[in-house]
Amino acid sequence: MKSAHQWISWIDSRLSSPARHWPLWKKLCIPFVRGPLWAASLGYSLATTLRNQFYDRGWFRTHRSDVPVISIGNITAGGTGKTPVVAYLAKHIRQRGLRVAIVSRGYGATAGSVNDEALELERLLPDVPHIQNPDRLAAIRLAVDELAAQVILLDDAMQHRRVQRDLEIVLIDATNPFGFGYQLPRGLLRESLRGLKRASVLMLTRANLVAERDVAQIKATVQRYAPNVPWLEATHEPECFCRWPDTEQALAAWAGKKVIAFCGIGNPDAFRTTLERLGVQVVDMRTFPDHCAYERGDIESLQRWVTERKASIDAVVCTAKDIVKLQVPMLAGVPLLSLRIGLNITAGNDVLAQRLDDVLADIPIDTLWD
Repeated sequence: MKSAHQWISWIDSRLSSPARHWPLWKKLCIPFVRGPLWAASLGYSLATTLRNQFYDRGWFRTHRSDVPVISIGNITAGGTGKTPVVAYLAKHIRQRGLRVAIVSRGYGATAGSVNDEALELERLLPDVPHIQNPDRLAAIRLAVDELAAQVILLDDAMQHRRVQRDLEIVLIDATNPFGFGYQLPRGLLRESLRGLKRASVLMLTRANLVAERDVAQIKATVQRYAPNVPWLEATHEPECFCRWPDTEQALAAWAGKKVIAFCGIGNPDAFRTTLERLGVQVVDMRTFPDHCAYERGDIESLQRWVTERKASIDAVVCTAKDIVKLQVPMLAGVPLLSLRIGLNITAGNDVLAQRLDDVLADIPIDTLWD
């Protein structure tokens, strides 16, 4: 099972450079695949361009919250590593003695429940409420009026322009910065790269997973569209392996061990790369759609998969977003580990600190949640 990120990557590689050994009939089919995708992408591009222009000119109404709003978003669909950034910002704000709430749409949440991001953030930030509602303006009002939030972290909100924000943090994933160069559905771009100029700061995530020359090329491309926006670089650093519910194991203890891995996240390739950089031998890997709910059939399929390979592996590994939905220490009698990731800002941290200070400086210290 492939994620959307992997399907588009697969399609892109074949449409861009079809194999020379393909039979003639396959090569003749390429325009019939490429054409509809490009047409759909063109229509999507036109719609997003018009929508942004309407907001830029004030033709679409926007709303300002009674408290500062910090938006964390991205210009591509799929995983750019937002959750560690949201956790980093929430901890920073709480350390300043301020009440903060997280507001998100709740992609992938089942009826009456919350999604994997909320479950993971609840474990990381037990004193920070997280409200999920497709109507994010209503969620913000709830956080302010009923939870007395002094600051709102608006998760995955770059394209949600209905709410005005005081700080716009836009993330760019170094492993796939520009969504294969096309807007949805031909690529993963949610809008034109021209939208980057709306950012207050731009943060390149997973910068350590690509070569320095690639980082330089990404930065050069971004600065053509947003030359005056401050540039930050960050790495997503593995902190430890965990057994449910809260047993931590050192990363070094699993170097050289054989594992199989699975995940239901936006960028599964980055997860595998991270494991391999830790020295873990990934014998096999399965991917599920982003925000996969892991229903009974999925779990039974995973158990069969593990059973077939259990004689030759030491453990099964998943992400923190997966384990909060499974909530088990073993699969088919094999230890199940999750990988905890933290954020490390390697360039531009002083810029981010100053921007946060500009937004938060005049808010009185929290006396309600202490």
